[in-house]
Amino acid sequence: MASRRAVVTGASTGIGEATVRLLREHGWNVVAVARRADRLEALAGETGAEAFAADITVQEDVDALRDRVASGGGVHALVNNAGGARGLDSVEKSSVDDWAWMYDVNVLGTKRVISALLPLLREAADADGHADILNVTSIAGHNAYVGGGGYNAAKFAEHALTEVLRLELNGEPLRVIEVAPGMVQTEEFSLSRFGGDKERADAVYANVPEPLTADDVAYTIVDALERPAHVDLDLIVVKPVAQAASYRFHHGPLRVAGKD
Repeated sequence: MASRRAVVTGASTGIGEATVRLLREHGWNVVAVARRADRLEALAGETGAEAFAADITVQEDVDALRDRVASGGGVHALVNNAGGARGLDSVEKSSVDDWAWMYDVNVLGTKRVISALLPLLREAADADGHADILNVTSIAGHNAYVGGGGYNAAKFAEHALTEVLRLELNGEPLRVIEVAPGMVQTEEFSLSRFGGDKERADAVYANVPEPLTADDVAYTIVDALERPAHVDLDLIVVKPVAQAASYRFHHGPLRVAGKD
C-alpha cells in the first residue's frame, strides 16, 4: 500500500483532516488539499502528507493541483471531501448567494477536480489494476429537511453527479464510491453554517447521544478504499445510532423500549 497515492480535498479540518491522518497511518502517500495553507502545513508536518493549497472553486487552482499531482507520481484515489453548508433558513427567505456558494463548492468543485484528475486516475488504473473516486456527500443528499433547502439541493446534485459518473465509467477498472455521513460533530461545520455563532452551532448537537466524529467517517472512507479491487461499496450512509433520518434525532440516553 505504501506505493499508492491519494488526493484528499477539504483536508484542513474535520473529515478531510482525519482522512489524511488515517491514510498516512495505513501507509498511503497523500496530497492534502485545502485553501488554508497554514493548517495544511501543520498537518503535513505532523503526518508526512504533502500539502497543496488550492480553492476548488477556482479553475486555475484545480489546474495547478493537476499539474502537481501529475509531476509527483500520479494518483490512485481521489477523495472529494471539500464542501459545506450556509444557513438554515427557508427556501423563501434564504440567501441566493449562500445557495450559489453551496452549489459551487459541493457540486462544481467536485466536478472540477474529477475532470482534472480523471486522466491521472486512468493511468494509475491501467498500471496497477484499479483506481478510486470517493465522493463525501451527506445524508442531506438523500433526505430533505426543513431549513435544508440550499444544502439539500447541492448535496442531492452531488449524489446525482456521483451516480452518473459511475454509469459513465462502467467497464473501466475505476470504482466510484459515495460516503454520505449523517450527524458528524466537527469543530467547524455547524460553526461555519451559522456564520460563527458558536451557541447556535453547539445547540445542533445538544443532548444527542454520541454524534459521529470525523474519525468515524475517516475509518469508513479508508475501509472502502482498501477493499479488494473488485468490491465497490457504491453508497455508504453512516449515521449515529441516535439519528434515524436527516430530520429525526433521539435526544437523551438510548434505552431499550420498556426499560426505565
